[in-house]
Amino acid sequence: MKDDWGTGRRASRGAGWSAGAGDYRSDYRNDRRSDGRGGDRNDYRRVADVVAGEIGAGVLRPGDRLPPQREFARRHGIADSTAARVYRELARRGLTVGEVGRGTFVRAAVPLAAPALTEPATGRVDLELNYPEAPGQSALLAEALGGLLRPDALAEALRPSGASGPPALRESAADLLARGGWRPDPARILFAGNGRQALAAAVTALVPPGGRLGVEELTYPVVKAVAARLGITLVPLAMDDAGLLPEALTDAHATAPLHALYVQPRLHNPLSCSMPAPRVESLAEVLGRLGIPAIEDAVWAFLRDGLPPLAARAPERTVLIDSLSKRVAPGLTLGYAVAPDDLAGGIATALRSGGWTPARFAVEAADRWQRSGAVRELVAAKQREAAVRQEIAGRCLAGFAVRSESYSYHCWWRLPRPWRADTFVAAAARHGIGVVPATAFTAGPRTPAAVRLALASPPPDVLARALTTLAGLARSAPEEPGES
Repeated sequence: MKDDWGTGRRASRGAGWSAGAGDYRSDYRNDRRSDGRGGDRNDYRRVADVVAGEIGAGVLRPGDRLPPQREFARRHGIADSTAARVYRELARRGLTVGEVGRGTFVRAAVPLAAPALTEPATGRVDLELNYPEAPGQSALLAEALGGLLRPDALAEALRPSGASGPPALRESAADLLARGGWRPDPARILFAGNGRQALAAAVTALVPPGGRLGVEELTYPVVKAVAARLGITLVPLAMDDAGLLPEALTDAHATAPLHALYVQPRLHNPLSCSMPAPRVESLAEVLGRLGIPAIEDAVWAFLRDGLPPLAARAPERTVLIDSLSKRVAPGLTLGYAVAPDDLAGGIATALRSGGWTPARFAVEAADRWQRSGAVRELVAAKQREAAVRQEIAGRCLAGFAVRSESYSYHCWWRLPRPWRADTFVAAAARHGIGVVPATAFTAGPRTPAAVRLALASPPPDVLARALTTLAGLARSAPEEPGES
């Protein structure tokens, strides 16, 4: 794959790997059990434990680079395959981070215990989470809800609700989700408490524990958390500037069958790319030929509402996931799943068993916002606001390798050398600015030296100051570990 979103080769920095540190030869060989090819199936964790001890003791410090895996294996008398397992285990524990073309480094900061992008930041400029708002949106939403506060209407809205919802509310939801000449069949719409719950239900229904879920090699962090909780293996699939490569799906399925695909065809998070129509057609053809269902994340697609979804091209293979949180407001959440007939039952069961069915009040509110035209007005306003914020980003970050679209609220920033993502995030935090490292989105073993900037939350003047500060930071030299 052409690495358009990653980073090229760069000169290394930092103390590197100490030749005398952690020579495991004697104790490791004593009870090594071979797999017949000179490798090890059981004791790679012991080697990882020793390296972890070196990191904890400060022998290996933040920013130090581990040697290439073959050199590590040769130095310590283990097989290349065992060394690869050691490096994967260290990354899984959050002790190291791999960067494309540069190597594997000891992390500069302890990873957060919670999954990335789950809680709003406080006390700083938040470029981590996106909460788009339109001027006057609260007044617009309040006006549309006026009738819902009548006692009879409120009594109906406070009744229990299931995943299917009444037919009239499904019709309204179909109008809300329609785009690019496509309108979902209302009978196929299921409701969830929010978009993440709809996504979790779809993954639960389509992929068994221990199964394989194909994902773009840079993917939505919540998918990683859901897969880890369910014991599902994520299979990273190659991308280019237009998004997922359909042939990567074919190749991965030929290696070992995939149970499903998770994909963001429109305004991909974090890259902001959108698949052109021929690419969507090709992906739909591959899904049909291989017999693989797809989970299409359309949460940001309302910003490109002229483009039809993958679900329009492969309706019998695609579960489309959407929500109100970005399109309307994050505080009153509602998720949607548009599912083929043969998959809808399993997803509805997952919604019920997971406790992920919605509050009826949220469904009724969404119906009134849609019928009043409030959703249409908010979408148009947020599309305009995205363009304004992209103009600010383009001006403040001119000259850097930043990619996005004028429709998007995200920027993907390939950092200038010698910056690495984790050290840049730490440096930005010292300036009171929160950004997200590429590690949060990486599904494979390698991580580009890049960060994602979320542009929606700060006021425009605060956004401009924060981006100007980050630009100045990127032009400076990173502090070496231990510097103050």
